Amino acid sequence: MGACDTIIEGTIPAGGLRLDRALADVSGLSRERIKALMDDGRVALAGKTAAQASLKPAAGTPFTIRVPEAVPAAAAAQDIPLSVVYEDAHLIVVDKPAGLVVHPAAGNPDGTLVNALLHHCAGQLSGIGGVARPGIVHRIDKDTSGLLVVAKTDAAHEGLAKQFADHSIHRVYKAVTTGVPVPASGTVRGAIGRSDRDRKKMALVSEGPNGLTRGKHAVTHYRTIEVLSGAALVECRLETGRTHQVRVHLASIGHALVGDPVYGRTAPQHKPLLARLGFRRQALHAAELGFIHPASGELVRFASPTPVDLRTLIVELGGRGD
Repeated sequence: MGACDTIIEGTIPAGGLRLDRALADVSGLSRERIKALMDDGRVALAGKTAAQASLKPAAGTPFTIRVPEAVPAAAAAQDIPLSVVYEDAHLIVVDKPAGLVVHPAAGNPDGTLVNALLHHCAGQLSGIGGVARPGIVHRIDKDTSGLLVVAKTDAAHEGLAKQFADHSIHRVYKAVTTGVPVPASGTVRGAIGRSDRDRKKMALVSEGPNGLTRGKHAVTHYRTIEVLSGAALVECRLETGRTHQVRVHLASIGHALVGDPVYGRTAPQHKPLLARLGFRRQALHAAELGFIHPASGELVRFASPTPVDLRTLIVELGGRGD
């Protein structure tokens, strides 16, 4: 046993449950983490090492879990300002500004949201999969602003990831489109996958052999909020959450986002305005986020006001900007 191991002891509260499920319920660890600890010989039942996750022990059986100290994350902690909307011991909701990358990667080794969270949450991360890191369960494009939830514990990470996989998360985006959608509201359905022409881009993909698609099922519900000058303010409710989903779906119906350098072309009438405002991003903001709190089981919802640069653009295009 390591000197810095955390010992979790107790008794199985009820019979009939798989061991990994029972231990996850009482320990605050995820089932995957429990399985990994079992593989490492760190779980014992009645004093004997337990290695079978599917075992169904009787109620009252004593257990011991030895959790090693979480190893430091590979990314460096950096003191980068964060706009925190909500935070507790399990998770944190941040309002990400446009221009901030979520996760370190080639071309962006630091200066990311993860680097900022490692500094902000120092000493509060219990270890996602044994690593002291924030649990990223979804991402927002670098040049998209808005709400993002991040797990601080293993169990919260698993609970949130399941909701994203089940498509039960409430997500609403505000977008400024080139032109006005007709009809004013509707639903865009189309699988999204890598573009055959440019592997750095996403695209709507068609069915392949045996009716299978090369991408992932995606559904976006849109509603025109306000007609602007050669543009529109549109609300998008995501039924699914795919990479670049709003950008690809709106572009597919002929209404790419204003300022989108990848999926649209700037309308001639908008070029002088964007240059004057210094607006150099896609006009997209993650405005609402809701989910079941993985620890309390309560429904929580958060809203983010339209950021100044996007609000200014809307006003300059003749909108209210509220």
